[in-house]
Amino acid sequence: METFLYTSGFVIMADTLDSRPHAFSIKLWPPSLPTRKALIERITNNLSLKTIFTEKYGSLTKDQAMEDAKRIEDFAFSTANQQFEREPDGDGGSAVQLYAKECSKLILEVLKKGPVATRDLISEDSSASPRETFFDISKGQRAFIEADEADELLKPLKEPGNAYTKICFSNRSFGLGAARVAEPILASLKDQLKEVDLSDFVAGRPEVEALEVMNIFSDALQGSILSSLNLSENALGEKGVRAFGALLKSLSSLEELYLMNDGISKEAAQAVSELIPSTENLRVLHFHNNMSGDEGALAIAEVVKRSPLLENFRCSSTRVGSEGGIALSEALEHCTHMEKLDLRDNMFGTEAGVSLSKTLSSFKHLTELYLSYLNLEDEGAIAIVNALKESASPIEVLEMAGNDITVEAASAIAACVAAKQDLKKLNLSENELKDEGCVQIAKSMEEDHSKLQYIDMSTNFIRRAGARALAHVVVKKEAFKLLNIDGNIISEEGIEELKEIFKKSPELLGALDENDPDGEEEDDDEEDEEDEENEGNGNGELESKLKNLEVKQED
Repeated sequence: METFLYTSGFVIMADTLDSRPHAFSIKLWPPSLPTRKALIERITNNLSLKTIFTEKYGSLTKDQAMEDAKRIEDFAFSTANQQFEREPDGDGGSAVQLYAKECSKLILEVLKKGPVATRDLISEDSSASPRETFFDISKGQRAFIEADEADELLKPLKEPGNAYTKICFSNRSFGLGAARVAEPILASLKDQLKEVDLSDFVAGRPEVEALEVMNIFSDALQGSILSSLNLSENALGEKGVRAFGALLKSLSSLEELYLMNDGISKEAAQAVSELIPSTENLRVLHFHNNMSGDEGALAIAEVVKRSPLLENFRCSSTRVGSEGGIALSEALEHCTHMEKLDLRDNMFGTEAGVSLSKTLSSFKHLTELYLSYLNLEDEGAIAIVNALKESASPIEVLEMAGNDITVEAASAIAACVAAKQDLKKLNLSENELKDEGCVQIAKSMEEDHSKLQYIDMSTNFIRRAGARALAHVVVKKEAFKLLNIDGNIISEEGIEELKEIFKKSPELLGALDENDPDGEEEDDDEEDEEDEENEGNGNGELESKLKNLEVKQED
C-alpha cells in the first residue's frame, strides 16, 4: 500500500503504510520498482511545475528536471539502502524516512542552485569532472590471472571515493589467489555496485578451485544492492548455482539475471528457483543453452510466476518439451509487461504452441517474438498468429523458422502480418509455404508496412511466382534492407527477373548461392511440372490463380 511522506514541504511517495512500529512484521524496504518510478515522476514535477519553491528559486525544464530527478532518486535510494543494511532486523522504517529526507533535501538544493548537473551536488568536489562508473577487464584475449596480476589490475577499484557502479570481470579466469585479492575489494564496494558481470570468469579451472572461487565472490558480494547479475558461461551446474547461494539469497532489488550456457540441469534449475526468493523487481531473465529439459522448465516457470514485471525472457535451446512448454506458457500469463520473448530451439510441439497462444493474446507490449524450431506445425502456428492478430502487441520482430509450417497456415499468417503495421523483420525460413503461401504473405504487406526491413523466406520450396511476388512488394519499401529467398527452386529465368526488379538496389536481394533451379519439391506430380514449364510465358495455371489471391484482415 502506498502513502505520501511530507518532508521539507515536498510530497514524497513511499511504498509503505508508515514507519511506526507494528504489532506484526511488515518489511517497508525496499520500495517496489513502480514506486521508485512514480517517485522520479513526482520529483520531476517538484522541479519543473509551479510551487512555492519554484516561484522563489525558479523552475527547471521538463527534460532537465527528469534527468536530475533520476540522479536524486538513485542517490537517495543508495543512501537509504546502506542504512537498511546496517539494521537488517528492522522493518525498514528508518530507511524509508531517510529515502524521503534525502530526496527532499536534494530537490531544494537543485532549485537553489538552478539548472546545474545534480551529480555535482552529490559529489565531494563539485568542480570535478564526471568520474568513471564502469570498470571492465574483459578486453583482449582470454587469460588466467593470479594474485600479483589481480592486485595490479584491480587497483582502480581500491581508490578512495571511486564512483564505480558497474564491473565486468568476464573473459579473465580467476584462480584462488586472484579471488582472495578481489574479495576485500568487492566487499568494500558492495554498497555502491549496481551491475556485476562474472560471466566466463573461472574458465579452465579445476572444479574444486572454481567452486571455491565462486564461494569467495559470493560471500564478498553478499548483501549488495545489485540490479544486474551475469553468471553466464561458467558451467555452473547445481554445485555452481549453490556456490553463489549466499549472494543470490541476499539480492532484494535484482532486475536482470543472466544464466546462459551454464550447463544447468533440472537440479540446477530447481536450485535457481530455490535460491532467488526476491524476484518482484525482475525485468530480464536470460536462460539460454542449458540442459534443463521439462523438469527444469517447471522450476524456471516458478521463477517466472513470481516475476510480474518481467519484460525480457529468454529460454532458448534448453531441451524443453511439451510439458515444460505448457508450464512456461502458463507462467508467462503473469507477465503482462512482456516486450521480448525468446523460446527458440526447444521441442514444444503443437500442444504447447496452442497453450502459448492463449498467453500471447493478452500481451499488449510485445515487440519481439522468437519461436523458431519449436515443432509447432500448422496447428500450433495458426493458433499463435491468430492470437497475435487479435492482440494489441506492436510486433516488430516475428520469427517462426523451421516449424514444418505449410500453405495450410499461410492465410492465417498473412492476416496476422497485415494487422501488424509495426513489423520490421519476418523470418519464416525452413518451412514448406511454397508459392501459394508466399504470395498470400506478400500480398498482406502490399499496403503500408513502412517500417519493414528484413524478410527471410529461404528454403520454402518457392518457385518463380512466389519470389516475384515478394520482390515486387519489398522493393517499394523505403526502409527495406534485405530479402533472403535462397535455398529455393527458382528457375534461371526467375533469377534474371529478380535481378531486373532489384537493378536499382541490388543490395536488397540476398545471395542465391543455394538456389537449385532444377530442384523438385517432395511429392511433385506431373501437373506441377507442367506449371513450371509454363512459367516462362506467364500463363501457368498456378501463377494465374496466385495473381487473384487476396488477403483480407478480419474485423
